[in-house]
Amino acid sequence: MASTYLSRTPGNNYYLKATFSFWFKRSGLGEMGLFGRKGSNNTANLSTCHFGSTDDLLINFRDSGGTSQYYQITSRKFKDTNAWYHFHYIIDGDNSTQGDRSRLYINGVRETVFSLNNNPSSNSYQIATFLSSDGAFTVGRALRSQTGNFGNFNGLISHFHCSTGYVYEPTVFGQTDAATGEWSIKTNPTFTPGTDGFTILKDGITITDQSANSNDFSLTAGTLTKTEDNPSNIFPTFNQNNTRFVGGTGTNGNTTWQTNNSDYSSIDTTLGASSGKYYWEFKCSARTTGDYWHIGIKSAQNTANSHHLGYYATDYAYQSYNGNRQNNNTGVSYGSTYGVGDIIGIAMDLDNNRLFFSKNGTWQASGDPTSSTGAITITDPASTPFGFYIPAFSFNDGSGNGTIQANFGNGYFGTTAVSSAGTNASNNGIFEYDVPAGYTALSTKGLNL
Repeated sequence: MASTYLSRTPGNNYYLKATFSFWFKRSGLGEMGLFGRKGSNNTANLSTCHFGSTDDLLINFRDSGGTSQYYQITSRKFKDTNAWYHFHYIIDGDNSTQGDRSRLYINGVRETVFSLNNNPSSNSYQIATFLSSDGAFTVGRALRSQTGNFGNFNGLISHFHCSTGYVYEPTVFGQTDAATGEWSIKTNPTFTPGTDGFTILKDGITITDQSANSNDFSLTAGTLTKTEDNPSNIFPTFNQNNTRFVGGTGTNGNTTWQTNNSDYSSIDTTLGASSGKYYWEFKCSARTTGDYWHIGIKSAQNTANSHHLGYYATDYAYQSYNGNRQNNNTGVSYGSTYGVGDIIGIAMDLDNNRLFFSKNGTWQASGDPTSSTGAITITDPASTPFGFYIPAFSFNDGSGNGTIQANFGNGYFGTTAVSSAGTNASNNGIFEYDVPAGYTALSTKGLNL
């Protein structure tokens, strides 16, 4: 979460060698901190890792004498808010090759192209000052520059490992999946943490050190919220990279979205499907005026802010104010009206091209996703503009806005856990209501069940 960060004050030690390895998923773009340390003097004691205003990654630290500054700024941009990235950084102060004294790896691949790259030219100073005692070490927060301005991380962090006094390659913490060729996490890596090293956020939101040490962290600000979204199983979120005709604001890791007053167009999500059976839930959490939610799925790009969900031939929406279902800008009588506090369940069957909606656990129009009766028939994904369907919603009111809290299987609406988890035979995702037999959460694991 954007206001949450952890901290601890290390011992009075400096290191020539250190390894930092963790996974992160961004929920927003622009400047934000990842981890670092600010001592009593912003210039001499600065150690920081953060994203810049153009979404590049900046790493900045000084030696223990405060006489030399070292930094790296990536040329690449980190704008994918659906992906989990593996960050792996090595400080190797006495390496005989100057260019190898600080090394950055993303998803197991070494970064070699930087807009700025200044490696230590001498091993005469101890350089791993991220973990000196002159100031707290923070996770989820860092100085964005030497002016002393802090920035908190907006997103998720998982499996944060640190080793002091030792250098480990990224293959200790990750590996190439033999089936997919993708870089994947090792959930139980074997490494020596050293005096000030640690392992946190390894299992859920655990901030107690799970290494051989007892270097526990404290929750300094904000609230830690457990999520099923992790490097091994990615769940969709609302897509901040495609908001041209909808605008609005995403919070809670982009699982909550508030629309703009004058934008009727739908907000997309970051994960879709072309086959399989999936279930998720949207909760109408707030509105200013009107009562015009459109909840459903889409497979066409928005072209105007006045085109609400249900406007296009491959949009399918359940409308709140009259209970109609809408497709191709035509409404048909369907189910009950709904409003603030109601939970709408969506069952999407892309093996038979059928769609179902529930209100607070009751399937509308006598629908039954398990037997596939009472369905809304949808266009085969192969015949749609996208070639797949994605969850979406819109709020159609020129003078007001509406907010949706999505539960794609994380088990939360916003920061509130579901009140009583329903059954889910797939064991993939946690929902308020029972998941229909044969359906699962829309996630990377769900796509491959």
